[in-house]
Amino acid sequence: MEKIGKRFEGKVAIVTASTQGIGFGIAERLGLEGASVVVSSRRQKNVDAAVEKLKARGIKAFGVVCHVSNAQQRKNLIEQTLQKYGKIDVIVSNAAANPAVDTILETKEPVLDKLWEINVKASILVLQEAGPHLKKGSSVVLISSIAAYHPPAALAMYGVTKTALLGLTKALAAEMAPNTRVNCVAPGFVPTHFAAFLTTDESMKKGLEEKTLLNRLGTTQDMAAAAAYLASDDASYVTGEILVVAGGMPSRL
Repeated sequence: MEKIGKRFEGKVAIVTASTQGIGFGIAERLGLEGASVVVSSRRQKNVDAAVEKLKARGIKAFGVVCHVSNAQQRKNLIEQTLQKYGKIDVIVSNAAANPAVDTILETKEPVLDKLWEINVKASILVLQEAGPHLKKGSSVVLISSIAAYHPPAALAMYGVTKTALLGLTKALAAEMAPNTRVNCVAPGFVPTHFAAFLTTDESMKKGLEEKTLLNRLGTTQDMAAAAAYLASDDASYVTGEILVVAGGMPSRL
């Protein structure tokens, strides 16, 4: 990450579910580019550890505990950010859950509810809370998945919730224009704690690598670079778009 720019100097960015994995990678990237970053996740100790790590890299970081399906905690995330920094320029909605590997028709209703609630509804509710504070030139980035295009059997319902985010990107881009741009990153397979099966099962890892054109899995930095581009003024004429960052895995024509 040499020669990193400073596109977010003076900007304030909130990244949900950002104490590890792709979310942490995005927070780190925005911070290295000059943003004051607000990290959040469900557990205080994870939030504290992430803030420490970011500060050790010279990043202006602030942490707030926020379980995205908790209304009071969502409200608190926005209020605390405004209290500390007085504004919000960028919101990256990254929280996701995948509690089951059942087929769609075998998925129990509480699991369906949880998937919709965290993967789709919470993104909307966070933005309802933050929306009134987003000024001209602000930017929202939703994090979807390559699974949005072809939901794989083991991740079928998760994939469908990620498909919904593609539609949400288009709808919100229209609704929040012209002041706020709304775009989406659809990551390919990235070995993180969330996708632990990728790092543990060698044959599955190999199979996925072979499905890419670049013959490797993605990194959190790959995803962070894409999110940073979309959130930055470099993308000032880009809204309602989905950027697939999946090493050439099939998405769409």
